[in-house]
Amino acid sequence: MTIRTVGVLGCGLMGSGIAQVAAAAGYKTIVREVNDTALQAGLGRIKKFLADGVAKGKVTEDAQNKTLANLTGTTDTDDLEDCDIVVEAIVENLDEKRAIYQAVEAAVRPETIVASNTSSLCITELAATTKRPDRFGGLHFFNPVPLMKLVEVIPALTTSQETKQALASFAASLGKEPIAAPDRPGFIVNRLLVPYLLDAIREYERGLGTIEDIDKGMKLGCGYPMGPFTLLDFVGLDTTYYIANIMFDEFREPRFAPPPLLKRMVLAGYHGRKTKRGFYTY
Repeated sequence: MTIRTVGVLGCGLMGSGIAQVAAAAGYKTIVREVNDTALQAGLGRIKKFLADGVAKGKVTEDAQNKTLANLTGTTDTDDLEDCDIVVEAIVENLDEKRAIYQAVEAAVRPETIVASNTSSLCITELAATTKRPDRFGGLHFFNPVPLMKLVEVIPALTTSQETKQALASFAASLGKEPIAAPDRPGFIVNRLLVPYLLDAIREYERGLGTIEDIDKGMKLGCGYPMGPFTLLDFVGLDTTYYIANIMFDEFREPRFAPPPLLKRMVLAGYHGRKTKRGFYTY
């Protein structure tokens, strides 16, 4: 199928990034938020990212103007009626996703593809909440979306081959590298990354080293762009805790179990950069 118009549900950190790259790729892009305050905050994030890129010489003014010209914001799902694909990037809550899918399906054409950017929920379960399980799949982008090259393409058991190909082709058209991932908790990247992050916390609790030395060791010894604790603060301790619990519930393997320190930090409200305090203070 030909994709010309893209809808994005949610204009938060991930949704605004997805909307930005879609508009930058030349698609007419409509991003929907629950209220105007959240919408303007998300659109403002996009404008600032582009303006900073222009100031640093990484984005041309022409590219900035074309991206913004392709971008429209709304609080009404009916405005998504002409979309060929709608990418959902709202909170990780099954009931809220089910509700927004129903609203979208009432507005779009039967052939429109719906995709979820979920990082943890079962794609087949999400597809089953819709009337188009064959035209539903996962498109898992990474933060920050405009800079990270990877997109995991996750089919549900019900996803048609045509839809799988369309999702992969769409991701590639955004300048991303799509990889096929299974519909299992964590998909590929988080399935390997989360146990590493949890192990770092456990070993810190056991006195392996200071937070700073563990981070420096993994950066300079393994060539990682950032150490595990810096990454935990960037991703969000609450997000990591949530994903870890889902993975542990599925597999019941100790390596997926959240360490006690992580649980207590989340309960204390130390979620990382977004709360100005995590393993580091910001």
